[in-house]
Amino acid sequence: MAAVEEAAPVPPDGGAESEAAEMDAAAVTEGEEREAAAEYSWPQLRFDGPPRRLYHFARQFSSAAPAGGRGSGESFLKGVKWSPDGSSFLTSSEDNSLRLFYLPEDAYSGAEHVAEAAVGGEDSYGAFLQVNEGEPVYDFCWYPCMSLSDPATCVFATTNRDHPIHLWDATSGELRCTYRAYDAMDEIAAALSISFNSTGSKLFAGYNKAIRVFDVHRPGRDFEQYSLLKGGEGPTGIISSISFSPHNGMLAVGSYSQTTAVYAESNMEPLYVLHGQLGGVTQVLFSKDGNYLYTGGRKDPYILCWDIRNTVDVVYKLYRAADTTNQRIYFDIEPCGRHLATGGQDGMVHVYDLQGGQWVTGFQAAADTVNGFSFHPYLPFAVTSSGHRRFGMQDEFEDELNLGGDENCCSVWMFSSSQEA
Repeated sequence: MAAVEEAAPVPPDGGAESEAAEMDAAAVTEGEEREAAAEYSWPQLRFDGPPRRLYHFARQFSSAAPAGGRGSGESFLKGVKWSPDGSSFLTSSEDNSLRLFYLPEDAYSGAEHVAEAAVGGEDSYGAFLQVNEGEPVYDFCWYPCMSLSDPATCVFATTNRDHPIHLWDATSGELRCTYRAYDAMDEIAAALSISFNSTGSKLFAGYNKAIRVFDVHRPGRDFEQYSLLKGGEGPTGIISSISFSPHNGMLAVGSYSQTTAVYAESNMEPLYVLHGQLGGVTQVLFSKDGNYLYTGGRKDPYILCWDIRNTVDVVYKLYRAADTTNQRIYFDIEPCGRHLATGGQDGMVHVYDLQGGQWVTGFQAAADTVNGFSFHPYLPFAVTSSGHRRFGMQDEFEDELNLGGDENCCSVWMFSSSQEA
């Protein structure tokens, strides 16, 4: 595995048009890949026993010091996401950095023979590359057509305070291009949330009471802007999360005003407004069939399930320990669409059956807040990230905090599985 690399931002070169053409071609072939995937026998995850910890990472996060001279005690992981092709996962942490880890070869062939990773020792391996942002990262997402076999598609986007949206090369750590929005004073307005649409042709960015839509192949300051206050029913606060339905051309946006709204992707026509979250919404996620929407909030112990065909009331609620934190705690749905898993402040990961919302199992993933959880797109793996802000006197942070090996850490887990017929 290659050594850790710090990527210095560089201006986009004159090859942007050729890269755009290659990404267009990748989007076209995405349909062919999905047809091939339809013939693939997806692993059916089994939750009758706890998963095995295959790989573990803690030291390279605990030794990181955030930009601006703050102590290492204030650095913690904030989330983790698998790449769409499953070859790697990306972490975000409070030191304003994103780290990319590739899955080792032994994970693909014979992962059951890999020894369980030790907690408290050396990391399983180092990050392949590290991207450093100048300010705290608000959100990050992968290009949905990303495939390691096509380097032009190996990109991810980030948004951070007082900066435009950055599109990074996942193979070199170089800055591909930027997408810039400006306010009424002609100053850069930072997006608070970002998401590519399902085809990867548009990049949707959430702001205060507004959505701006960028053409992925036309970086710069050209965008379409949509106010979300049409008719006075839309979200009235900062847009914190965006999710696209996989089938019916809709997108959901969550806001810190405790409101979730559903729009038609083609013209941003408002369809539904959902109320019921106790705190500001921090994540929205459609089910795999696009018929249900799951929403979670800060200082709110419940993930709400909505049937978008009948939004009169909540279908059911899924509990997690998140009632005293403003931290974003991610949840995810497995590739088969049958189960949802979420972290919590108690360090537990809880798994629920989405047929009726019943609790299936839970396991201890860390000793502090599990804020990130992501299922692998086609293997019986999942990745978790943990950590939270620790408050104390400044002199307490002059020396590195003595955190345990299962605090402020990232782990790759392997579930038992059986191939579907």
